[in-house]
Amino acid sequence: MATSAATHTFPCSAGRPKQSSQRRGSASLSVRASADANTVTLLDYGAGNVRSVRNAIRHLGFGIRDVRSPEDILAADRLVFPGVGAFGSAMDILNSTGMADALREYIGRDRPFLGICLGLQLLFDSSEENGPVSGLGVIPGVVRRFDSSKGLIVPHIGWNALEITKDTQLLQGADGHHVYFVHSYHALPSDANREWISSVCNYGGSFISSISMGNIQAVQFHPEKSGATGLSILKNFLSPNSAGTKVPPRRKASKLAKRVIACLDVRSNDKGDLVVTKGDQYDVRDHTSSKEVRNLGKPVDLASQYYIDGADEVSFLNITGFRDFPLGDLPMLEVLRCASEKVFVPLTVGGGIRDFTDANGRYYSSLEVASEYFRSGADKISIGSDAVFAAEAFLQTGVKTGKTSLEQISRVYGNQAVVVSIDPRRVYVQTPEDVPFKTVKVSNKGPSGEEYAWYQCTVNGGRDSRPIGAYELAKAVEELGAGEILLNCIDCDGQGCGFDIDLVKMVSDAVTIPVIASSGAGAVEHFTEVFEKTNASAALAAGIFHRKEVPILAVKEHLVDAGVEVRI
Repeated sequence: MATSAATHTFPCSAGRPKQSSQRRGSASLSVRASADANTVTLLDYGAGNVRSVRNAIRHLGFGIRDVRSPEDILAADRLVFPGVGAFGSAMDILNSTGMADALREYIGRDRPFLGICLGLQLLFDSSEENGPVSGLGVIPGVVRRFDSSKGLIVPHIGWNALEITKDTQLLQGADGHHVYFVHSYHALPSDANREWISSVCNYGGSFISSISMGNIQAVQFHPEKSGATGLSILKNFLSPNSAGTKVPPRRKASKLAKRVIACLDVRSNDKGDLVVTKGDQYDVRDHTSSKEVRNLGKPVDLASQYYIDGADEVSFLNITGFRDFPLGDLPMLEVLRCASEKVFVPLTVGGGIRDFTDANGRYYSSLEVASEYFRSGADKISIGSDAVFAAEAFLQTGVKTGKTSLEQISRVYGNQAVVVSIDPRRVYVQTPEDVPFKTVKVSNKGPSGEEYAWYQCTVNGGRDSRPIGAYELAKAVEELGAGEILLNCIDCDGQGCGFDIDLVKMVSDAVTIPVIASSGAGAVEHFTEVFEKTNASAALAAGIFHRKEVPILAVKEHLVDAGVEVRI
């Protein structure tokens, strides 16, 4: 529960931790001498993708010392705390290891500290996430969930603008730029915590996006995933006296941007090399006598180029993962590790995330599979076939077992880390009463003049149809813990005729989580159309980027001309 300001650990006049007067007493933990000035201490308690933060720190030329004990926290010259996952799980770990008290003491000495995402939220009194759960109690306030009851899409995922309220070294150069957020819970400004706040962000109202008091800094967004702007923010913390190059924004950020995502379908070709390919209605083989898998490039090279070109996210789909054992696919894991060293925007990976028993009889839970993807560099994981089966069972019984991959992974890592990929095929009908599934009146009539259609979901890479519609699946997986939907369309895949607007509108209107439109992009106008006619939060494309038919920058410039907010 929230405590009053009078009981706070740091009741200074401005809420600021005291300096030398709060040095440790004799009962405090011992301090180990710290190493050179080019090393930063990282608190990684084992949940989520901290590899991205590691890679960003190393990219900026700094070494890393990991926290192994509470004493390591107290010995740090500079401490970075990239909190990820659920609030309660994080506090359980911090309390059980003694690190919560060490953090309070370190912060109380006003030592250089940077909290990221959950690392900001944990500084507050408590959180409503699976709670109330008590936090570190450094800053007055309660962390609450965004309210989706009035149509607000939750989680808050994407690139949003900061309103800087305090002049700080950390945010120098960030004004006017978009930064990347991914969270369902937030802290609200109040009279009790106002002097801590260095910036706010607007999403259904104003929330705290960063705090600064003395040497204590924390941000709700992810600088390690915010491109060049985020790397500059990290450098401001790691080298506060350096005069880095500040690049003015080409277009001033004002609100949450629509995202343009580059997708890479990855599989082994017939020679055993891991390549990026692209299907034509999910068929990835050339229509020639050789029938070879289309090879459109190397995964890491393409991902790195798309980051440079301005992609807001990069998505890897292991398209043979439904039949292979993902943890045995070492090349795919290596692709993730290498890409995360070069790509400082979010990485999503999908394919084969499910419970699995290997040839030796060893059982692996879907949570173990996802955890390995996160450790290898993924920020989000995408679940396909397994989500369909989970949704069917849920709709039949109305019972959440807590054992599905969706429920397990979202419980540990938060629903914002879980994407469900839906692969439907259009089925025309004469009237809505012909099927027990949600239908839409289609923009273009069917082959026999049908005016309606439903969208039948498939599994196993589109090979097998299931008795569930895209609308019903989307509603069910949102209930089970999905934080985002990747909405494909087999009919439109590889056709270049535009997204299926009827499908995207139906699903994006039905759920309160973000929807990514996928399949069919062939021109810049298709991106504008899907954003103007539906509630899609992002649009994804593959082939037109791989074949260099449409540059990512051209897509964004067209969106700007149409009045759509994008990061550029």
